[in-house]
Amino acid sequence: MTTTIQSPATNPNQALWEKGDFTRLAATMRVSGEALVHDTGIRAGDKVLDLGCGDGTTALPAARLGASVLGIDIARNLVDAGNRRAAEERLTNCRFQHGDAWHLAGIADNSFDWVVSIFGAMFAPRPVDVAKEMVRVTRPGGRIVMGNWIPGDPTLIAQILKIAAAYSPPPPEGFISPVRWGIEADVRERFAAAGIPNEKVHCVRDTYVFDYAGPPADFLAVFRDYYGPTMNAFAAAEASGRQADLQRELENLFASQNTSKDKGRTVIPATFLRVTVEV
Repeated sequence: MTTTIQSPATNPNQALWEKGDFTRLAATMRVSGEALVHDTGIRAGDKVLDLGCGDGTTALPAARLGASVLGIDIARNLVDAGNRRAAEERLTNCRFQHGDAWHLAGIADNSFDWVVSIFGAMFAPRPVDVAKEMVRVTRPGGRIVMGNWIPGDPTLIAQILKIAAAYSPPPPEGFISPVRWGIEADVRERFAAAGIPNEKVHCVRDTYVFDYAGPPADFLAVFRDYYGPTMNAFAAAEASGRQADLQRELENLFASQNTSKDKGRTVIPATFLRVTVEV
């Protein structure tokens, strides 16, 4: 059963992320997700909020450490998938519910020791409101940890988003690119608006690894068939007669980024901006 946090306005991203099945992609991200959680210092007894949690790539590892975890995601199918995964592992200290990172209605101030968002809240609209909400629900002395893709970065996801945008219709007026969360100056400005001084915001480049049990062309098919942004790009490219061009461009990208020596496996590291905020 999905519990919903009502927002004053519907997030247009909900249809995007419910369109596909991100669990297919998340399955290739588990090892890096667990490693990142262990690296944060989350401990048993901590209260953790995972924003844009998907089906639990970072929420479940935190719960396995003994933390009490709430995962919130805009996509109801991912909320349901996360609750199923938690139930299968009998993690009664982990639950998922539907909600929106920029408006955490029903979440009290100073509720969590950690607010974690790995490639999640960066896609929410109203980034300044997202920063303010993350700060609001974190207790004094707690921490916020974000993982954000970096615009123009030569590695996989930044390039996928760049290529997809070139084949898609222009965004609506007022659109703020999610990858601006990967620009350190923007991150600092947004948290400054939320009352966090500059010296409390720490940014470093880090690496996330995708590990897929198949060749690069098959891994691309996962993005094409199940990842909202590339699904939309392929639909737009088909309508304009450019689908073959998009397919070829992405095939070249996946093949060139694969570091595996095994022809039946795809291992692709991707660079991201890791943000840690002391509240």
